[in-house]
Amino acid sequence: MSMLVIRGSFKVPEKAQPDGDTIPFYPDDVADWKLVPGRKKIVPEPDGRAAVRLEGIDALETHYGQQPSVQHQPLRLAHEAATELLKWVGFTSVERHDDETVTTVPASVPGFILTRGADVHGRCVAFVGRRTPPVYSGYETSVSDKLLKNTANRHLLSLGLAYPTFYAGLPGHLRDVLSTAAQEARAAKAGVWADGVDMTTKGFEVTGMSSLTDDDHGAVILPKLFRRLKDYLELNPADPSVACFPAFLAGAADEFRLESAPAKSVTGLHHVIEVTNGRTVRMTHQPEEITFIEK
Repeated sequence: MSMLVIRGSFKVPEKAQPDGDTIPFYPDDVADWKLVPGRKKIVPEPDGRAAVRLEGIDALETHYGQQPSVQHQPLRLAHEAATELLKWVGFTSVERHDDETVTTVPASVPGFILTRGADVHGRCVAFVGRRTPPVYSGYETSVSDKLLKNTANRHLLSLGLAYPTFYAGLPGHLRDVLSTAAQEARAAKAGVWADGVDMTTKGFEVTGMSSLTDDDHGAVILPKLFRRLKDYLELNPADPSVACFPAFLAGAADEFRLESAPAKSVTGLHHVIEVTNGRTVRMTHQPEEITFIEK
């Protein structure tokens, strides 16, 4: 599959709060945003930038939701992923402040993105590369395994600093490269896969929001699962029971396919979630076995 190449630079604007799977990108030619396909067009900021959502990965949340109910996952690994992304693209110094804003040195670094389009929210979803792109900006190029291995997306998975999270449309050979990187990191017990860290498929007890957010004892889980649990718990903050979580997931209507049955799609994450005793939650499949379908 060919993807659009856009050349530009990465820069963290004032008051921005970058995380481990999104990065501000400034194309050399702002008109290049018009070349990005998708049902919803990308609308850049007045300075030409737009946020790029990294394809195929999901890092722990440093901030999710709207004020006054913004929440985060355990921050050590969330910050580590965010810092690693910025350093990988070329920033030599990354200083994170108490309000989650970041100061970098140098102010900007050159790089490029490889994109197959914008998502339903109008965000550019892309593979992130550094320095010089493989072809001229505004042209398409075939993304080989070798090219993919030199992206921030694959790098973060290889360190165990992000979870694989795939959507339909990602070519199978690229998905395989990313899956392998995640599985090798899991075997090496790196990042979220270190002993006793990730609890997504092992199971974790939910006793309230702090059981998902506490920096020392909060459960480290797939960010998509965290987001669904956060939204569910906020419906009734006084009751931490997750007995009705499967029904909530059915209503959320996430559509996906399992690698074990690729021709069949199902709706609702309750198909891959187990809840026991009204308190313990676990996913029954590893993240790379699931392919989500955008509506």
